[in-house]
Amino acid sequence: MKVKKFNKTYLVFSLLLLAVAGIALIVQHQGSSKYIFNEGKAHGTYYHATYLQPQGIDLQKKLEESMHRIDLSMSTFQPQSIISRINRNDETVRTDIYFETVFRTAQEVSAKTNGAFDITVAPLVNAWGFGFGSESRKQCPNIDSIMLFIGYKKISLKQHQLVKADKRIMLDASAIAKGFSSDMAAKVLEENGCKNYLVEIGGEIVCKGKNPKGEKWKIGIDKPIDDSTNVVNQIQTIISLSDKAMATSGNYRQFYYRNGKKFSHTIDPRTGYPVNNNVLSATVVAPSCMMADAYATAFMVLGVDSSLLVCKSLPEVDCYLIYSDKNGKNRVIFTEGFKKYLTE
Repeated sequence: MKVKKFNKTYLVFSLLLLAVAGIALIVQHQGSSKYIFNEGKAHGTYYHATYLQPQGIDLQKKLEESMHRIDLSMSTFQPQSIISRINRNDETVRTDIYFETVFRTAQEVSAKTNGAFDITVAPLVNAWGFGFGSESRKQCPNIDSIMLFIGYKKISLKQHQLVKADKRIMLDASAIAKGFSSDMAAKVLEENGCKNYLVEIGGEIVCKGKNPKGEKWKIGIDKPIDDSTNVVNQIQTIISLSDKAMATSGNYRQFYYRNGKKFSHTIDPRTGYPVNNNVLSATVVAPSCMMADAYATAFMVLGVDSSLLVCKSLPEVDCYLIYSDKNGKNRVIFTEGFKKYLTE
């Protein structure tokens, strides 16, 4: 399961946003309506927001305040965050509305995917050298011993406290939290009168209305190319989106080789090992970015057939999978509902 998704599918977003920013400058000279563009750092990655605010008010401060509040709840890199204190078994910590919202959705996705998504995966991700408490990558971890305290059914919420079946359980919500943060950023824009916007945090996107050209938002999905340096970007396809959220997961950005074998950062919580299927990239469109984020991660674990089955059972959720066939050639498959988003 994906844990640190700093470029978990870079959506060739820099190029698209440059185009949006250029158009926004033209719009400013053509009329009273002005699209505003913000960017910065958040959650260990970068965010971008483009929006039309009726009074021309810049909302960057409010957006960053929202992201900071979520960090204080769910960042494993913030020692005093709620999730970090839970991981240290601090008995005085109480959960907040952010944590509880993400927790309930995570548990729901875990149940619907038979554990392919699981926020208790943190010890495994750390053991394989990808997490917030990463260990050495020089040798394989003792998976059998770690699996004793992995499993979403071993945790629950009771009166604003997380209850663990084993104190060794640790949580990592980063495979869903950035999606939730994108949702909350969109809420900030909505509450401040914005009806046309796109907000993106580390590749997790929420958009509504029209872009500065008066069209639906155009978003590129990367072609999967093994590149741990994150500098090689080629577009696989472009989708046209509005009033939806989107997230993409992939194994071609974060990985390492040991003794000639590739280890990806997507860990299967059911086996304890990095995934070894033919899915290269999973893109999910859903009503919320939190949901899209979690299912994109789960589909990387489930494989093509199981992902399509799960996706077809979910109302208003569609997916686009890039996979490698038996000859090593990249192929794509997507749900029927995804067709309406494709521009080419």
